[in-house]
Amino acid sequence: MQALDHSTRQRIANRYGTRGQRLHARWKLAYDPAYAATAALLGTSRLPLLDIGCGIGLLGQYLHALGVLTEYVGLDHDPRKIAAGQAAARNGGLDPCMQLRSADVAALPSLHGHVALLDVLHYLPAARQAPLLESAAAHLAADGVLVIRNVLREPSWRFHATRVEEFFLRASGWIPGGAQHYPSAEEIRAPLEALGLAVHIESLRGRTPYNSYLIVARRPAVPD
Repeated sequence: MQALDHSTRQRIANRYGTRGQRLHARWKLAYDPAYAATAALLGTSRLPLLDIGCGIGLLGQYLHALGVLTEYVGLDHDPRKIAAGQAAARNGGLDPCMQLRSADVAALPSLHGHVALLDVLHYLPAARQAPLLESAAAHLAADGVLVIRNVLREPSWRFHATRVEEFFLRASGWIPGGAQHYPSAEEIRAPLEALGLAVHIESLRGRTPYNSYLIVARRPAVPD
């Protein structure tokens, strides 16, 4: 999947209202490998996307710019980020296909298609992570894909570097409350496989030093 060119990244960033949001958007659109990975997984599918923990809606902006997006519903518990994302969608004329709502992960809409959970799980207590995975899986369409990007707990220097980054994210106020529980690979794999999904996990560091993994879950194809 082709990355966004500089002028497209700049155009998207300029839809946001503050200098901090624009800087954040430019960096994420240029360097975050999760967006390109998600676009590649969705491919030419016309299913809607439910983006749980959408932040300021950058994934939706990215996918729309590539022509991948048909219908996007983004949810985040932080009303400040939702307001910023809604304003950016309006500024880009994306209101018809991009909807952003302030909502808790426990209250998902009745949408079935693809589901994205990018950097969400570790901000929840351990007891809430498996139920969210189960709920996300329940919102998959027959041909839908569940795309997860998350820190995984493991004995590596990258994991400890990521914990330091998370400390500063919490201190900045960007992620109120900060990380609650870093899941292991098995803590993500087990509840999804129990639902009959095929799970694939691979590293997704991109050009960063951080502990980042792509977890993809699908329903196995039914033999003809």
